[in-house]
This record gives sequence, structure tokens and C-alpha cells, in this order.
Amino acid sequence: MERVGRAHVDGRCAAVEALRVVARAGTLPPPATPEAVAAAEEVIGFPLSPLLRRLYVEVANGGFGPNEGILGVSGGAAQGNFADIAELYQDGPDPSGRIPAGLVLIYDWGCTIWSLVDFRDPAGVMWVNHEGECWPQGLNLAEWLMSTLAGTLTVDTLLESQRCGI
Repeated sequence: MERVGRAHVDGRCAAVEALRVVARAGTLPPPATPEAVAAAEEVIGFPLSPLLRRLYVEVANGGFGPNEGILGVSGGAAQGNFADIAELYQDGPDPSGRIPAGLVLIYDWGCTIWSLVDFRDPAGVMWVNHEGECWPQGLNLAEWLMSTLAGTLTVDTLLESQRCGI
């Protein structure tokens, strides 16, 4: 058990360090304030995963991850018409009731495909939503971020995770 726990911590640290390199290149927004993170948590009703909180406050307020990057909290990286994670969540996790409470939309891949973080789990388990269907992806946030940075996580691999029944 200790070994698995240590690997999880090492994965989070690797993700933080990899994203700090990107941030030093000047391509990311500045970090979020603790107050902006607290305001998002209040709207969502769940605390951010420790890794996501650390990234937002220490590295950048969104903008990291695939393509133009994930959504930030208030004042951070937007994506398309979406200003931040709390704005997307403010009317509830999903008006249709298909997305369980605590799953927070963080990245729009296009074509009605979203990546979500499970705020109910401190590991930040990642989920996929496609055309109203929601399933766990089989990755935590650290693994998801490292895969997006490496270019190995694509829309095809997201959709494949549903067919595999992960």
C-alpha cells in the first residue's frame, strides 16, 4: 500500500514540476488567489483535489493541459464561452441530471466531449462525458495531465476508455 501511495505522490509532484516548466516559458496565466479557489469551492460544494488546488495557486490559474488548457477559477484561463469551472457548475453539475454532483467540467475537447475531475475523491479521478453519457476514465488528474503533456491522451483514447469499460 505504501508503494502505491508513494507512486501517487510522485505522480502529483511530476505533474507540478512539468507544468512549472511550461509556466516559466510564459505561456500560462498567473496563479489563482486562495480567495478565488475558495469561492469556486463554495459554488461547487466540494473542495478541489489537492493537486488541482496546488496547480491553481502555485503554478497557473488554468491554461495547462491539452491544447489551450483547462479552465481556471475566477480570473484565470477561459475556454471558448466558458469563463471558469465555477461558472459551469453554478446551476448544478448538470441540469439534465446525468452528471453526478462533485464531477466538475474542466476541459472541452469539442464535439460534446468533456473531461471532468471528481472533486469527491482527493486523487482527482478523471471522468469523460460524451453526448450525455458519463464514465470514469481510469486515470487520476496527475496521470491525465502527464498524458496530455506527452501527447498520448487524445479524443480517441478518451472514447476508447468507454468501450473498454474502465
